[in-house]
Amino acid sequence: MDRSALADFLRRHRETLRPEDVGLPPGARRRAPGLRREEVALLAAMSTDYYTRLEQRRGPQPSDQMLASLARALRLTADERDYLYRVAGHNTPDRISAGDHISPALHRVLDRLEDTPALVLSSLGETLVQNRMAVALLGDRSGYTGLARSEYYRWFTDPETARAQYPEGDRERQSRAQVASLRDAYGAMGPRSRAGELVRALLAESPEFAALWERHEVARRFEDHKTLLHPELGAIELDCQALFTEDQSQCLLVLTAAPRTEAAEKLALLGVLGTQSFAPSASPSAPAKSS
Repeated sequence: MDRSALADFLRRHRETLRPEDVGLPPGARRRAPGLRREEVALLAAMSTDYYTRLEQRRGPQPSDQMLASLARALRLTADERDYLYRVAGHNTPDRISAGDHISPALHRVLDRLEDTPALVLSSLGETLVQNRMAVALLGDRSGYTGLARSEYYRWFTDPETARAQYPEGDRERQSRAQVASLRDAYGAMGPRSRAGELVRALLAESPEFAALWERHEVARRFEDHKTLLHPELGAIELDCQALFTEDQSQCLLVLTAAPRTEAAEKLALLGVLGTQSFAPSASPSAPAKSS
């Protein structure tokens, strides 16, 4: 661990960012350029004291998880993220496998979407980050661990919870779409990847998945239009737009409603109600199985 290089790198990148770059309000006039230390700590979900000690060259070696959070908070590119890992004394993440590092370009777009649900997904169906409206619509998906981080895994191993937001008549189509998307990721990443681990686990745990896997359907797209069920507001008809990174490993999914429709009114109400509108039994915020 190169404490000096790590501290200088963190400070330099903190100073180049502005609050509006990371979705924060500008606030009062600032005496120094860039983000404040407490703002980086907030974005990275760590204590201000811990982050401050890193910049002061006296903190403990950060974990892989901490480094991933810092890379996300500072909007680092893949090359910058790899450098961060190296100076912190860690091996760099495998870029071929699906990872948690979010494309800065996608993150910038997400930061500007305040009035409609939007989230960034990995090729394995993992929610990497979601805005306030997406949390209000879909629930907070940040608490899942292990294989359960993947929506594909939850769909087949915890169907009562995972399928509650889809009308019953749409669930069969959604099951096929989940398997086809995982088949696409499996083909790109290989049997020894995280995709391969997911496939092996699902083949062992879900006869439904095993039957659909044998169909060898492959697709990587989202329906242009879907209906989602909200526990308080009922059915909401939404249009879906997906923006993929160049390597297709992540996508920004934006859910919108046509103007002057009932769905648009429901989204506006959802923005006011926020997460308090969720009934406890319907929220997926509690982690599912972990592995």
